[in-house]
Amino acid sequence: MGAPTATSDDPYLLTADGIKEPPRGWRASLRYLGPGLIVSASIVGSGELIATTALGAEVGFALLWMVILSTAVKVAVQAELARWTIITGKPALTGFNEVPPKIGRLGWINLLWMLMALSKLLQVGGIVGGTAVALSMLVPVGGDPLSFTSLAVWTAIVVVGSIALLYSNSYSLIERGAFALVAVFSVATVVIAIGLPFTPFGYGGGDLLSGLTFTIPAGAIGAAVAMFGITGVGADEITFYTYWCVEKGYARWVGPNDGSEEWQRRARGWIRVMHKDVFLSWVIYTFSTLAFFVMGAAVLNPQGLVLEGNEVITTLSQMYTDVIGEWAAVGFLVGAIAVLGSTLWASIPSWSRMYVNVLATLGVLDWSDARSRQKWVRGFTVALPIVWGATYLFINSPVVMVQIGGIMTGIFLPAVVVATWYLRNTQVDRRLHGSRAFNTLLVVSSIAISLLGVYSLITVFS
Repeated sequence: MGAPTATSDDPYLLTADGIKEPPRGWRASLRYLGPGLIVSASIVGSGELIATTALGAEVGFALLWMVILSTAVKVAVQAELARWTIITGKPALTGFNEVPPKIGRLGWINLLWMLMALSKLLQVGGIVGGTAVALSMLVPVGGDPLSFTSLAVWTAIVVVGSIALLYSNSYSLIERGAFALVAVFSVATVVIAIGLPFTPFGYGGGDLLSGLTFTIPAGAIGAAVAMFGITGVGADEITFYTYWCVEKGYARWVGPNDGSEEWQRRARGWIRVMHKDVFLSWVIYTFSTLAFFVMGAAVLNPQGLVLEGNEVITTLSQMYTDVIGEWAAVGFLVGAIAVLGSTLWASIPSWSRMYVNVLATLGVLDWSDARSRQKWVRGFTVALPIVWGATYLFINSPVVMVQIGGIMTGIFLPAVVVATWYLRNTQVDRRLHGSRAFNTLLVVSSIAISLLGVYSLITVFS
């Protein structure tokens, strides 16, 4: 939906006239899926194209187990936080700010979020840079595609183009664009990865089994932690998924909590739809992540190719040209633009909402005022791409920028777990808690994420 024109159009306002009966079954639910596609667009981007492929190039198949674990282990926490959102109508950072203790008006988790947001200036700046490099290689300005002039021109084009396309902040536009961008590159990459055994860079069952031994090669710990933090749903995706659940309409369709059996039935129904949405997005980004890792391990690792600096796109394109032929270089660059662009497509509106939500918790604006909220979101839609582009031009190393953001995401994940359990235990009716099997999965997921956070802290400080 576009900008709210009146209070009654605001998806964050739960009213009786917004109630809608939940669909039953997969077929009826398909038209109500969508927030997961936006999350997939964010995930199938820098994490897969850069961090996961870099890990495969560095260690070969040795960490295949970690790729699988990183995409699966965080899903239960994502679904549980979204359950709270559907029941209350509140987005994540509003809830995070209710978790004690607080420092003035700011909760400790939102304070940590601010630190993560600073690191994300580097990560998303790296994505802007990767997109600019791909465009510059496709159409160089001044002859040398990696010259500062060409990269600066294309960075400016990426920034301005992103602002122009996303300024309206229309939910339906964001959802449709995310679907198209994810489909283009994911399908092509999975097909190529499956076809690798029929090329000189083939791999066999022994290679795949060697990657399931639960070991971490010496010297690969930093890259492994960054990959674990950034692939699958990261702390940022778990957080902003709640905003898209609200803006899709799940919470509004459940309606305000009147304590009735009818309200509980609707809540269960729309939570089931959300679970289908989460599952579909998990399938999309898991297969894409595995495909990128396998390509890095099978093609780049045997040749000793490492992803460094602005040459990252050149090196990555070699995965395609070595497998298919030189003619594939153009196809890869178009695909790289699509996959990195998909992350930008999802990141700009998502981060804009989160920044505005944090400012609202500080009293800078009234989150319940739809017009004011939309004005601030549009302001960040303009400001964030400019800051990200400037960050890239200053640092000029997409791989390092993306990995720093990945490590900070891993550190923030345990705080998300704490918030999710606190909100579940204090604000979710026990009758609406998940099944015994889901709750077991939630416990396992929470423990694994917490261990990742501790390990990330130890890695950083050591």
